Amino acid sequence: MARGQAGTAAIARQPYWWDRTPPRDPALPIPLSARLPRQADVLVVGSGFTGLSAALILARAGRQVLVVDAGPLGFGASTRNGGQVGSGNQKFRVASLIAMFGARKAEEMLREGVEMLDGIERLVADEGIDCAFVRCGRFRGAMRPAHYEAMARDMEDLARHAGVAFEMVPKGEQHREIGSDLFFGGSILPDDASLDPGLYHAGLLARVAAAGGRLESRAPVRAIETGSGGHTVRFDGHQMQTRAVLVATNGYTAGVGAYLRRRIVPIVSAQIATGPVPDAVMDRAMPRRRVYGNSNRVFFYFRPAPGANRIVFGGRAAHFRREGAPSAFAHLARELLSVFPDLGGIPVTHTFSGAIGYTHDNFPHLGQDRDGVFHALGYCGTGVSRATHFGRKIALRMLGRPEGASAFDHLPFPGHPLRALAPLGVPLVEGWYRLRDRTGF
Repeated sequence: MARGQAGTAAIARQPYWWDRTPPRDPALPIPLSARLPRQADVLVVGSGFTGLSAALILARAGRQVLVVDAGPLGFGASTRNGGQVGSGNQKFRVASLIAMFGARKAEEMLREGVEMLDGIERLVADEGIDCAFVRCGRFRGAMRPAHYEAMARDMEDLARHAGVAFEMVPKGEQHREIGSDLFFGGSILPDDASLDPGLYHAGLLARVAAAGGRLESRAPVRAIETGSGGHTVRFDGHQMQTRAVLVATNGYTAGVGAYLRRRIVPIVSAQIATGPVPDAVMDRAMPRRRVYGNSNRVFFYFRPAPGANRIVFGGRAAHFRREGAPSAFAHLARELLSVFPDLGGIPVTHTFSGAIGYTHDNFPHLGQDRDGVFHALGYCGTGVSRATHFGRKIALRMLGRPEGASAFDHLPFPGHPLRALAPLGVPLVEGWYRLRDRTGF
């Protein structure tokens, strides 16, 4: 890996996880009218973790469920993420949550975040999904001394209000966690986890199919219309009737009406994967084989690939670069080398990106719109744990079961006031945040 370059070897421009489990695309070259039914009890729009988690519960409850996706099944963020599994509470400091909602509500939200993490472990075990799930722990590096002190206070609050275990590692001891001098110490969340998102998605897909759920790829929804007897959903050359619709599209939300379009902004996240790293270098770089991140506003994240001496490294996409071009990922190679200078001779083998669904308030949302269409989305970059959890919660709510209640219920779901300008605004905001990260103000 030449400094600042994405390597010179042949690069696979697809997710690293697809080498083992490429997205399923069972669609035949026949019209949708010949593939899709005329009616179903529930239509789930989106075949990612949210949609599949919901479909599994609904199908096992006896509902006739159809899951559709605009592309191949699992083509979106569910098989394009870094496979880091946390509590889903990384977006706000505990003190900020308490200031916004009060201690009791904040504690409920924090504890539900722990439930999200535990829920994936139970699901993987109960369903026998072989996806390299492991409670490896998370190290988050402090980019400045002040970040370390703020992190320590937040970890103390997290332990006090949600019972979350943690450890602070000062700079002088951080080499037992990470072979890098970039950070000024950091925090450890020992219960955080990792998995192979491609295998996890494939496992969920298989369980839904076994439960009787129907799955159709390359079936983009064009419109949803609500009437007295349910919903009419329009596709290209086809329409169907359904009693309930769940929109589970997150950063790929389109064709499902203005309500969600105004509330979800897609932001592109990009990743690279390295070629094999020598054992001694890998042992020095990641002695505990955890998942990793940092304290910047525009942060990067990384991890060892499951079962291999490779590193999967991600961050925000490079704006104003041609999508898929090596130059669009060069900044990730530079950031990786800033953490691990010893990797200068290791090639990049994969480059890939995917869309994250961001909300105006940085909270996930689940519920119904005024037309009765259900939704669960807006994970703001913490989608592995949140998507699985909210898919389960919204399905239970659709079944009228009390277990569907969530601490995130009844949050106002604001629209983005300048949604139409988001494609231009996102690069400007990120540029401002990067400047603040560099200058420390």
